[in-house]
Amino acid sequence: MLNHIALQGRLVRDIEVRYTTSQVPVASFTIAVARNHSSGSEIITDFIDIVAWRGVAEFVAKYFAKGALMIVEGSLQSRKWEDKNGNKRVNWEVVANQVHFCESRKDSKEPREPEFEELPNDLEDDECPF
Repeated sequence: MLNHIALQGRLVRDIEVRYTTSQVPVASFTIAVARNHSSGSEIITDFIDIVAWRGVAEFVAKYFAKGALMIVEGSLQSRKWEDKNGNKRVNWEVVANQVHFCESRKDSKEPREPEFEELPNDLEDDECPF
């Protein structure tokens, strides 16, 4: 079965990392994701809850701040719970496996250009380093 989701959106608030009793880092955050209304003339914003664990949690807390544009890849999961009145509730959230930058840190309006190491054009197939 396939459960993979990729979302691009803006971070709604700064991320804080909490730690489980066994000192595993976990970050919970929300991104605002735009989608077109069925009429096509209106844009609707969805607020998607994201959970990140371990290294991903520490990475997002260190490098992303409120308003940052990011891509989140992961899986969709439901979490069932009971409120204080005994009503059964369900929350849907994305468990992040990877988070990617969409902007440079200096100027959040400019797209981030990837940096690649230039390889010589005259390499033979058997000399290729990968």
